[in-house]
Amino acid sequence: MQNILLSREEVARRAKEIYENSIRQQVKTEENIGKMVIIDIETGEYAVDKTDIESAYLLRKKNPLARLFGIRIGYKVAVSFSGQMERDYR
Repeated sequence: MQNILLSREEVARRAKEIYENSIRQQVKTEENIGKMVIIDIETGEYAVDKTDIESAYLLRKKNPLARLFGIRIGYKVAVSFSGQMERDYR
């Protein structure tokens, strides 16, 4: 794999594109709402868990140089410092 430097914005854009086009239909189930999906933006592989720690560990084990991005399933943001997160009802 090539090691090309990407901005945070480009990593986020690619991850969101992969999520919308390939992953969302599979993971957006009632039992997964609120869980994190971690996406390897180079391979499209992903993993889901309650926090992002186990998923990130699993993907890094497969590819130590993976570029990972996390999305909270069913929400517009992954984390909130104010304690409230807005749901995404699409």
